[in-house]
Amino acid sequence: MNEEHEEHIAHEELNKKLCDPELRAEYARAYDDYRPGFVPRLLGSLFIHSGNLLYGKRPSYQKFKAIEVIARIPYQSWEVASYTLLTWFYSNEQRAIELAKTSAFSRMAQDNETLHVVVISQIVKRLKCESFIRHTMVPFIFATFYALSVWVLYMVSRRAALELNFMFESHAFEQYQQFLDEHEARLRITPFTSDFLDFYGRHAKSEWELFESIRNDELIHRNRSIRELQAHAR
Repeated sequence: MNEEHEEHIAHEELNKKLCDPELRAEYARAYDDYRPGFVPRLLGSLFIHSGNLLYGKRPSYQKFKAIEVIARIPYQSWEVASYTLLTWFYSNEQRAIELAKTSAFSRMAQDNETLHVVVISQIVKRLKCESFIRHTMVPFIFATFYALSVWVLYMVSRRAALELNFMFESHAFEQYQQFLDEHEARLRITPFTSDFLDFYGRHAKSEWELFESIRNDELIHRNRSIRELQAHAR
Protein backbone atom coordinates (compact mmCIF):
# COMPACT_ATOMS: atom_id res chain seq x y z
CA MET A 1 0.00 0.00 0.00
CA ASN A 2 2.81 2.44 0.88
CA GLU A 3 4.60 1.59 -2.35
CA GLU A 4 1.49 2.35 -4.38
CA HIS A 5 0.90 5.63 -2.51
CA GLU A 6 4.47 6.70 -3.16
CA GLU A 7 4.05 5.83 -6.84
CA HIS A 8 0.96 8.03 -7.02
CA ILE A 9 2.61 11.03 -5.32
CA ALA A 10 5.73 10.79 -7.49
CA HIS A 11 3.60 10.48 -10.63
CA GLU A 12 1.51 13.55 -9.83
CA GLU A 13 4.58 15.65 -9.02
CA LEU A 14 6.23 14.65 -12.30
CA ASN A 15 3.01 15.28 -14.23
CA LYS A 16 2.96 18.90 -13.08
CA LYS A 17 6.60 19.42 -14.01
CA LEU A 18 6.02 18.08 -17.54
CA CYS A 19 3.74 21.00 -18.33
CA ASP A 20 7.00 22.90 -18.92
CA PRO A 21 7.87 22.34 -22.62
CA GLU A 22 11.64 22.23 -22.05
CA LEU A 23 11.42 19.76 -19.17
CA ARG A 24 8.96 17.64 -21.15
CA ALA A 25 11.25 17.55 -24.18
CA GLU A 26 14.19 16.57 -22.00
CA TYR A 27 12.17 13.84 -20.28
CA ALA A 28 10.88 12.47 -23.60
CA ARG A 29 14.31 12.55 -25.25
CA ALA A 30 15.58 9.68 -23.10
CA TYR A 31 13.39 7.19 -24.99
CA ASP A 32 12.36 9.00 -28.16
CA ASP A 33 14.73 6.80 -30.17
CA TYR A 34 14.05 3.55 -28.31
CA ARG A 35 13.35 0.70 -30.73
CA PRO A 36 11.28 -2.24 -29.42
CA GLY A 37 11.83 -5.78 -30.59
CA PHE A 38 10.19 -7.33 -33.64
CA VAL A 39 7.19 -8.92 -31.91
CA PRO A 40 6.05 -5.83 -29.95
CA ARG A 41 6.64 -3.66 -33.03
CA LEU A 42 4.49 -6.00 -35.11
CA LEU A 43 1.68 -6.23 -32.56
CA GLY A 44 1.85 -2.53 -31.72
CA SER A 45 1.63 -1.54 -35.38
CA LEU A 46 -1.32 -3.89 -35.86
CA PHE A 47 -3.22 -2.41 -32.91
CA ILE A 48 -2.46 1.18 -33.87
CA HIS A 49 -3.42 0.72 -37.52
CA SER A 50 -6.61 -1.09 -36.49
CA GLY A 51 -7.52 1.83 -34.25
CA ASN A 52 -6.83 4.33 -37.01
CA LEU A 53 -8.97 2.30 -39.38
CA LEU A 54 -11.90 2.25 -36.94
CA TYR A 55 -11.64 5.77 -35.53
CA GLY A 56 -9.56 7.73 -38.02
CA LYS A 57 -5.97 8.97 -37.83
CA ARG A 58 -6.89 12.34 -36.34
CA PRO A 59 -7.46 12.57 -32.57
CA SER A 60 -10.98 13.17 -31.27
CA TYR A 61 -12.98 12.83 -28.07
CA GLN A 62 -14.60 9.64 -29.36
CA LYS A 63 -11.29 8.10 -30.36
CA PHE A 64 -9.80 8.95 -26.97
CA LYS A 65 -12.67 7.21 -25.20
CA ALA A 66 -12.11 4.04 -27.23
CA ILE A 67 -8.34 4.18 -26.63
CA GLU A 68 -8.74 4.66 -22.89
CA VAL A 69 -11.13 1.73 -22.52
CA ILE A 70 -8.26 -0.43 -23.78
CA ALA A 71 -5.36 1.48 -22.18
CA ARG A 72 -5.94 0.07 -18.68
CA ILE A 73 -5.69 -3.52 -19.87
CA PRO A 74 -1.89 -4.01 -19.97
CA TYR A 75 -1.50 -2.82 -16.39
CA GLN A 76 -4.28 -5.11 -15.17
CA SER A 77 -2.75 -8.06 -17.01
CA TRP A 78 0.75 -7.27 -15.69
CA GLU A 79 -0.57 -7.26 -12.13
CA VAL A 80 -2.35 -10.60 -12.57
CA ALA A 81 0.74 -12.09 -14.24
CA SER A 82 3.00 -10.75 -11.48
CA TYR A 83 0.90 -12.40 -8.80
CA THR A 84 0.86 -15.61 -10.83
CA LEU A 85 4.65 -15.54 -10.99
CA LEU A 86 4.85 -14.79 -7.26
CA THR A 87 3.26 -18.17 -6.57
CA TRP A 88 6.28 -19.72 -8.30
CA PHE A 89 9.04 -17.45 -7.01
CA TYR A 90 7.89 -16.61 -3.47
CA SER A 91 11.04 -18.23 -2.06
CA ASN A 92 13.23 -15.88 -4.14
CA GLU A 93 13.12 -12.63 -2.15
CA GLN A 94 14.78 -10.46 -4.78
CA ARG A 95 12.45 -11.65 -7.53
CA ALA A 96 9.48 -11.22 -5.21
CA ILE A 97 10.46 -7.59 -4.53
CA GLU A 98 10.76 -6.88 -8.26
CA LEU A 99 7.35 -8.41 -8.94
CA ALA A 100 5.79 -6.50 -6.03
CA LYS A 101 7.21 -3.22 -7.37
CA THR A 102 5.75 -3.95 -10.80
CA SER A 103 2.40 -4.67 -9.16
CA ALA A 104 2.49 -1.32 -7.32
CA PHE A 105 3.21 0.53 -10.57
CA SER A 106 0.48 -1.45 -12.34
CA ARG A 107 -2.15 -0.57 -9.75
CA MET A 108 -1.24 3.11 -9.86
CA ALA A 109 -1.31 3.12 -13.67
CA GLN A 110 -4.69 1.33 -13.72
CA ASP A 111 -6.18 4.02 -11.49
CA ASN A 112 -4.65 6.70 -13.68
CA GLU A 113 -6.00 5.20 -16.90
CA THR A 114 -9.41 4.74 -15.22
CA LEU A 115 -9.37 8.48 -14.53
CA HIS A 116 -8.86 9.10 -18.24
CA VAL A 117 -11.71 6.91 -19.45
CA VAL A 118 -14.19 8.19 -16.86
CA VAL A 119 -13.63 11.92 -17.45
CA ILE A 120 -13.41 11.59 -21.24
CA SER A 121 -16.58 9.47 -21.26
CA GLN A 122 -18.36 12.30 -19.47
CA ILE A 123 -17.27 14.77 -22.14
CA VAL A 124 -18.42 12.45 -24.92
CA LYS A 125 -21.71 11.87 -23.12
CA ARG A 126 -22.28 15.60 -22.72
CA LEU A 127 -21.52 16.28 -26.38
CA LYS A 128 -23.63 13.29 -27.55
CA CYS A 129 -21.01 12.43 -30.15
CA GLU A 130 -20.57 8.69 -29.74
CA SER A 131 -21.93 5.44 -31.13
CA PHE A 132 -22.60 2.79 -28.46
CA ILE A 133 -21.46 -0.08 -30.67
CA ARG A 134 -18.43 1.64 -32.16
CA HIS A 135 -17.15 3.49 -29.10
CA THR A 136 -18.25 1.20 -26.24
CA MET A 137 -18.96 -2.36 -27.37
CA VAL A 138 -16.10 -2.72 -29.87
CA PRO A 139 -13.43 -1.43 -27.44
CA PHE A 140 -14.87 -3.65 -24.68
CA ILE A 141 -14.70 -6.76 -26.87
CA PHE A 142 -11.21 -5.85 -28.03
CA ALA A 143 -10.12 -5.24 -24.44
CA THR A 144 -11.30 -8.72 -23.39
CA PHE A 145 -9.09 -10.46 -25.95
CA TYR A 146 -6.27 -7.96 -25.38
CA ALA A 147 -6.22 -8.76 -21.66
CA LEU A 148 -5.58 -12.45 -22.26
CA SER A 149 -3.03 -11.73 -24.99
CA VAL A 150 -1.02 -9.37 -22.79
CA TRP A 151 -1.11 -11.82 -19.87
CA VAL A 152 0.27 -14.61 -22.06
CA LEU A 153 2.87 -12.28 -23.58
CA TYR A 154 4.00 -11.12 -20.12
CA MET A 155 4.35 -14.72 -18.92
CA VAL A 156 6.39 -15.67 -21.98
CA SER A 157 8.42 -12.47 -22.37
CA ARG A 158 8.19 -9.62 -19.89
CA ARG A 159 10.32 -7.48 -22.21
CA ALA A 160 7.95 -7.94 -25.14
CA ALA A 161 4.93 -7.07 -22.98
CA LEU A 162 6.51 -3.87 -21.69
CA GLU A 163 7.74 -2.87 -25.14
CA LEU A 164 4.25 -3.40 -26.56
CA ASN A 165 2.92 -1.01 -23.94
CA PHE A 166 5.68 1.44 -24.91
CA MET A 167 4.32 1.35 -28.47
CA PHE A 168 0.74 1.89 -27.32
CA GLU A 169 1.60 4.72 -24.93
CA SER A 170 3.85 6.41 -27.50
CA HIS A 171 0.90 6.56 -29.87
CA ALA A 172 -1.41 7.88 -27.16
CA PHE A 173 1.10 10.59 -26.20
CA GLU A 174 1.42 11.69 -29.83
CA GLN A 175 -2.35 11.76 -30.29
CA TYR A 176 -2.95 13.92 -27.22
CA GLN A 177 -0.14 16.29 -28.22
CA GLN A 178 -1.65 16.63 -31.69
CA PHE A 179 -5.07 17.28 -30.16
CA LEU A 180 -3.65 20.02 -27.96
CA ASP A 181 -1.78 21.60 -30.87
CA GLU A 182 -4.82 21.60 -33.18
CA HIS A 183 -7.42 22.81 -30.66
CA GLU A 184 -5.43 24.95 -28.23
CA ALA A 185 -7.52 28.12 -28.52
CA ARG A 186 -10.83 26.30 -27.96
CA LEU A 187 -9.56 24.03 -25.21
CA ARG A 188 -8.13 26.92 -23.20
CA ILE A 189 -11.51 28.66 -22.98
CA THR A 190 -13.64 25.54 -22.47
CA PRO A 191 -14.34 25.13 -18.74
CA PHE A 192 -14.14 21.69 -17.17
CA THR A 193 -15.42 20.19 -13.95
CA SER A 194 -15.48 16.56 -12.82
CA ASP A 195 -16.37 14.92 -9.52
CA PHE A 196 -14.20 11.95 -10.44
CA LEU A 197 -11.21 14.18 -11.16
CA ASP A 198 -11.66 15.78 -7.73
CA PHE A 199 -12.02 12.32 -6.17
CA TYR A 200 -8.75 11.28 -7.80
CA GLY A 201 -7.03 14.33 -6.33
CA ARG A 202 -6.33 16.24 -9.54
CA HIS A 203 -7.85 19.54 -10.63
CA ALA A 204 -8.36 21.21 -14.00
CA LYS A 205 -10.18 24.46 -14.72
CA SER A 206 -10.30 23.94 -18.49
CA GLU A 207 -10.19 21.15 -21.03
CA TRP A 208 -6.72 22.36 -21.91
CA GLU A 209 -5.48 21.64 -18.39
CA LEU A 210 -7.24 18.26 -18.41
CA PHE A 211 -5.80 17.05 -21.71
CA GLU A 212 -2.41 18.52 -20.90
CA SER A 213 -2.29 16.38 -17.77
CA ILE A 214 -3.49 13.28 -19.66
CA ARG A 215 -0.81 13.82 -22.31
CA ASN A 216 1.78 13.97 -19.54
CA ASP A 217 0.39 10.76 -18.01
CA GLU A 218 0.87 8.90 -21.29
CA LEU A 219 4.45 10.12 -21.63
CA ILE A 220 5.24 8.99 -18.09
CA HIS A 221 3.72 5.58 -18.78
CA ARG A 222 5.69 5.35 -22.02
CA ASN A 223 9.02 6.03 -20.34
CA ARG A 224 8.23 3.99 -17.26
CA SER A 225 7.58 0.88 -19.37
CA ILE A 226 11.20 0.87 -20.53
CA ARG A 227 12.60 1.96 -17.18
CA GLU A 228 10.95 -1.09 -15.63
CA LEU A 229 12.90 -3.25 -18.08
CA GLN A 230 16.19 -1.50 -17.46
CA ALA A 231 15.83 -1.50 -13.69
CA HIS A 232 15.27 -5.26 -13.53
CA ALA A 233 17.95 -6.00 -16.10
CA ARG A 234 20.66 -4.76 -13.75
